[in-house]
Amino acid sequence: MKEYTTEFIRNVALVSHGSSGKTMLGEAFLHVTGATTRLGKVEDGTTVSDFEEEEIRRKLSLSTSVLPVEYRNHKINVLDTPGYTDFVGEVISALRVSDGALVLIDSVAGLEVGTEIAWHYCDVFKLPRFVVINKMDRDNADFKKALASVQEFSPVRLIPVQLPWGEKAAFKGVIDLLTMKAYANEGRTAEEIPAEYKAAAEEARTVLIEAAAEGDDALMEKYFESGSLSDEELLRGLKAVIRSGAYIPVFVASGAHEKGILPLLDAIIRLFPSPAEAPAAIAQGPNGEETLPASDSGPLAVYVWKTTADPFVGKLTYFRVYSGVVEADARLWNTNKSAEERMASLAVPRGKESIPQKVLHAGDIGTVAKLSVTSTGDTLCDKNYPLTLPKPQYPNALYRVAIAPKTQADAAKITPTLTRLCEEDMTLSWYNEPATLQTILQGMGDQHIDVAIRRAETKFQVGLLTMEPKVPYREGITKKGDAMYRHKKQTGGAGQFGEVWLRVEPSEQEYEFTDELVGMNLSRSYLPAIDKGIRATMQQGVIAGFPMSNVKVVVYDGKEHPVDSKPVAFEIAGREAFKLAVQQAGPVLFEPIMNVRITVPDAYMGDIMSDLNTRRGRVQGTESERGRTVVIAQVPLAEMLRYTTQLRSLTGGRGVFTMEFDHYEIVPPHIAAEIIEAHKKEMAEKKEE
Repeated sequence: MKEYTTEFIRNVALVSHGSSGKTMLGEAFLHVTGATTRLGKVEDGTTVSDFEEEEIRRKLSLSTSVLPVEYRNHKINVLDTPGYTDFVGEVISALRVSDGALVLIDSVAGLEVGTEIAWHYCDVFKLPRFVVINKMDRDNADFKKALASVQEFSPVRLIPVQLPWGEKAAFKGVIDLLTMKAYANEGRTAEEIPAEYKAAAEEARTVLIEAAAEGDDALMEKYFESGSLSDEELLRGLKAVIRSGAYIPVFVASGAHEKGILPLLDAIIRLFPSPAEAPAAIAQGPNGEETLPASDSGPLAVYVWKTTADPFVGKLTYFRVYSGVVEADARLWNTNKSAEERMASLAVPRGKESIPQKVLHAGDIGTVAKLSVTSTGDTLCDKNYPLTLPKPQYPNALYRVAIAPKTQADAAKITPTLTRLCEEDMTLSWYNEPATLQTILQGMGDQHIDVAIRRAETKFQVGLLTMEPKVPYREGITKKGDAMYRHKKQTGGAGQFGEVWLRVEPSEQEYEFTDELVGMNLSRSYLPAIDKGIRATMQQGVIAGFPMSNVKVVVYDGKEHPVDSKPVAFEIAGREAFKLAVQQAGPVLFEPIMNVRITVPDAYMGDIMSDLNTRRGRVQGTESERGRTVVIAQVPLAEMLRYTTQLRSLTGGRGVFTMEFDHYEIVPPHIAAEIIEAHKKEMAEKKEE
């Protein structure tokens, strides 16, 4: 592949709901421009972008792949993103390094949930976009209906730049309103517009010219005077309104049957900004915030947007050069990790293939293998001029599973494997839950977690089992309790003796230990042993096996034996006296209560409210956001474990929620009784074993 400078590069993400034809459109781009010799198929697992074993098995994209398309002396870096909601992190990473987006709409289904989510993130990154009504040759394809479904959702006006030449089985190609020509099939040769489409094309072109005239005051004046614009002026005005976000152009295509492909590539080159024309990146530099236009002469700034573990080459790092030039074998400084990295094998990725490159210019996207410490979101730069590019905000992972190793050999590899998986995917995270002693993996949904577990097996050879996580309850007391315990053990030799009298009461602090000893019944030297026994018991819990907190313990009396008393005896006596005192002190279970914000279209509001009632939720209020309602509620964590899946089915995938811990509250007695019973049963089974 030849070397491309900044003005000849375009970075474009393909985004939409799953099955809208993104992968096949990317495949058509490659085939029509001669990069591949045959058109791959998703069903056969032969596409360039879906090359991972898991993608071929599931017949859907699970991660973003880069497809550089060479056309008319330009390089278009097409980023094919997954459409399934669980993999939204991949979409965010791709949009972070794009200068424009193609939003694909299925001509039959119209606007779908995944497309709404992708659209929202295009807004977040302020990206100019095209709407491409795809699969125009499907049975029941309807251009006007599909277009109306998007216009209803979009606050920005949509403006057709192409009209379909026929529909359903009769879809032949596109009628281009910029050139006022018709293009059959992939669009290599221009033809006159068929007579039956002439009037519709003339009318649509007039609307297009009016929209383009709004992009420039001089054009507006000329349009008012003469009533028309030249092709060049039309293009200039259109470019301005698209980049400002005033209008969104609409195109038509059929990726799988390679129709409308070249006119679309032409439009990408003509209407989308090159990295040099796109808004400059903002970075934190040595002198505070600075803007970085994409220029080879600027200070070096490289953003890492994706890392993967490749079984053959090891760690593969995907990056975009925002400013400056990267050369093979250069030594760059990782600002986030304060470490030097060597860019040994510089390449341009095309699916799983790596095309070696000697140099990459500002605005380009490439890969490098075997970087030692760099992970997703890091910035690489010149050591003498450290810069940090901002990371995008990723949604919080809300679907949790507990994981355990399949074998003893897997146990040792769990920590490094989970760390590597989470480095690759910014929407995955893991932690150890001290209250339940479980390792928790968090993701965006069940499919997301399932893919991560399979990745651990295939890429890192680590077997993992998943189960529902336990709720991190806490134990506590509600009143004072008093007890004594004598530990006495007489054997042939030296015995053990210790007697402890203590009182427990609720406390504001996590744990208080004090004494009210008077006289000589019990030496204070045994207090640390008693304290140790109580602390161990609090960690394991008294009533249901969960850690206990907010307890004050007062040791006020006891007895010792001149020969048989030892610290271990008082440790046991302290432990048992504490357990007895807790039983007298109104023991209760506390559960975590979460602050939940659920955003749903207004139509689903009633269903959400009634569902929250069944989850012991307390609605705190609602807010309105353009056709959507935000429900703010407090709900016990125990009722939210599988809410991601349930909310999707309640709202047809249109609902989203965020959740964060707020406080602990007493578990209602009837629920607590079930938890305590389950714990007793578990302990009895363990004893039998």
